[in-house]
Amino acid sequence: MKERLLKIEKLKKEKDAVILAHYYVNDEIQEIADYIGDSYYLSKIAVELPQKVIVFCGVTFMGESAKILSPEKTVIMPEALADCPMAHMASLEKIAEVRQNYEDLAVVCYINSTAEIKKAVDVCVTSSNALKIVRALPQQNIYFVPDQNLGQYIASQVPEKHFIFNDGYCHVHDEIMIDEVEAAKAAHPNAKVLVHPECTMTVIGAADYVGSTAGIIDYATASDADEFIIGTEIGIFHQLRKNNPNKKFYTINQNQICPNMKKITLAKVAYALENGINQMEVDEETRNRAVLALEKMLELAK
Repeated sequence: MKERLLKIEKLKKEKDAVILAHYYVNDEIQEIADYIGDSYYLSKIAVELPQKVIVFCGVTFMGESAKILSPEKTVIMPEALADCPMAHMASLEKIAEVRQNYEDLAVVCYINSTAEIKKAVDVCVTSSNALKIVRALPQQNIYFVPDQNLGQYIASQVPEKHFIFNDGYCHVHDEIMIDEVEAAKAAHPNAKVLVHPECTMTVIGAADYVGSTAGIIDYATASDADEFIIGTEIGIFHQLRKNNPNKKFYTINQNQICPNMKKITLAKVAYALENGINQMEVDEETRNRAVLALEKMLELAK
């Protein structure tokens, strides 16, 4: 393993590369990453970095977003098959139908979506900035794609607007059940419950804090509490424990695992970097349209 780590460091210098990792990837990948964060942070930092090559340890839509925002950079995905099922749970046909049926409409697209969908929407959002951006939009009607759970959470915070929901979801968060939350609270009565807004509204209603992965980490680190029940993908535990060695963190169930994020390994990072494989490509027509929604997100989220 030490030999592989040295090889990755050597290749980074040779290729002028930087490694970005999402909080959901395996611990050893987070340890070698130059930057670790949630979708918003990573999409923002990818634009600002001077390196010519980005090794994106995440799923397909993250690499696509980086390439759309920085077309001059080479974006490498260590695992070509690491994809997000929810990213494919919206359709161009449905977007066109909703646009026909509603005036004064903004199509708001969670960044967890394909480049094809991004090019048909008005603005992208992440779980970190969705609330701020939706509040800033002048439109009264909001079609939120693809995640219905995040959309419903944002709608609960912005009752003055009318929302139309898509039927997409993240299986990791959607499968966290309220009875499991209650059981975890009974087992750990002093623990605060921190959940991601991709969870259902019943689970969100039982939480002490609702926020993005970065928000959950910040909350746990700043809190005076010593124990936390965490309602998001288990990869976040690495940074939680690293930042808070004296605090305890518990899962809600045994299925808080994104199998796609876990496909990324050190061997795949080294191989992709050495051979320049799995380069992200986005055609110019798609990029020119999709970039508008991403740039609008970065502008409104400032």
